[in-house]
Amino acid sequence: MTALSPPHFKLSYQDPFRTVMEHVKSGEHVMTDAPLDNNGLGEAFSPTDLVSAALCSCVMTIMGIKAKSLGYPEIKMEARVWKKMASNPRRIASINIKLEVSITGVSEKHQQILERTTRACPVARSLHAEVQKNVMFSWDHSQTSTSA
Repeated sequence: MTALSPPHFKLSYQDPFRTVMEHVKSGEHVMTDAPLDNNGLGEAFSPTDLVSAALCSCVMTIMGIKAKSLGYPEIKMEARVWKKMASNPRRIASINIKLEVSITGVSEKHQQILERTTRACPVARSLHAEVQKNVMFSWDHSQTSTSA
């Protein structure tokens, strides 16, 4: 048997229905809790909350990377995320993200490029095709340039 490399994450289960995750390299911790509608206390992110937040985080990161590569040094983003669950089987049915973006001097052409870039998010590509993924962009047009 081939030796395994060190893990990226370690998890421990804590009754009732919680986990504590450790990011091995940084030592950072995240706790999950089952949601109220599934026997939990709802006192922390649920695993499906983290999936939804990960999608948003990925979209924002990909957009930030692309904006920097286009020469924009200052990027401000805030997001709101809504998750809808389905049953039979219990799963995420949809993730809706409202992304508020402010990039000084960004052109309309670059806005379109940045919006398209977010579709390359690895988290979105990893989610089942039946999960609806909707990203709504709200641009701060006081920071927009009309040139390309």
